[in-house]
Amino acid sequence: MRRIKVLCLAALASAALATSAMAQAYPSRGVRVIVPFGAGGPADIYARAVGQQLQEALKQPFTIENKPGAGAVIGTTEAARAAPDGYTLLMMSNTHTANETLIPSKGYNLTKDLVPVAPVNEADLVIVVNPAVEAKTLQEFIALAKTKPKQLNYASSGVGTPYHLAGESFKALSGTDIVHVPHRGSGEARSNVIGGHVQMMIDSVTTMAPSIAAGQVRALATTGATRSALLPDVPTAAEAGLKDYEATIWLGFMAPAGTPQPIVDLLNAEIRKAQARPDVKAAWAKQGTAGMDMSPAQFGDFIKADIAKWAKIIETANIKVN
Repeated sequence: MRRIKVLCLAALASAALATSAMAQAYPSRGVRVIVPFGAGGPADIYARAVGQQLQEALKQPFTIENKPGAGAVIGTTEAARAAPDGYTLLMMSNTHTANETLIPSKGYNLTKDLVPVAPVNEADLVIVVNPAVEAKTLQEFIALAKTKPKQLNYASSGVGTPYHLAGESFKALSGTDIVHVPHRGSGEARSNVIGGHVQMMIDSVTTMAPSIAAGQVRALATTGATRSALLPDVPTAAEAGLKDYEATIWLGFMAPAGTPQPIVDLLNAEIRKAQARPDVKAAWAKQGTAGMDMSPAQFGDFIKADIAKWAKIIETANIKVN
């Protein structure tokens, strides 16, 4: 019995040394970052930004692979099934925490098949309409929508995304019946609003601000608790008369379950270092985003809390996949 115990301890020690050696050698080749959303949206933009910072710090390529579709399920499924060796990462968002309730039979479980690495940042959203829409304020738009049930549309980057859920929450709180038009990515959705094919969208401040400045869309309200530094002249939804309405988008990295903890810790430390750089902080603030600084364990708790939060919202608002 004593010999068996000694052999078991030796095996554990050997495994620990092997894991430590793997982490010290990591990365020895390129790392791919799966972004389960289309190009041009916040997830794509910040995956590339953080990927570049990781590449500089760790001296290996971090290659972005956009794999949109099915409300982020396609790309996420591929990431969840990848080898747990640190060479595949997933850029995720609160789309994923909502999908745990919205799409229970999607082929993976977020907290079982993936592990938290680090959050990235959080940004407010902005409610915009095509300039051809006669409403100039949020209250005017709500009044217009009430006179035209099922005649006005809103765009999103897909079922379960923050833009979809923000739209459904808006409908529930405002008492309007606006038709959801899902797209394969936020870039496509944005283009259709600018082109007048869809009347409304609730998009990230970061990516919609240039279109607002160019007069391609009209901003009615932002969705945070306070006004956005990027759009200081645009009222919050609460200021515009829609009380209790708040919505944000946050981003983070996960890895396949079983990824060695030393590798997760290394990636977490490098991402947090990048976020703490004064130039990064300043650049992100100008883009209307704020960094989120958490350990892997803290991020895991945050994800679980967000899953619970969205489950309650989805049930209360009776949001369905359509």
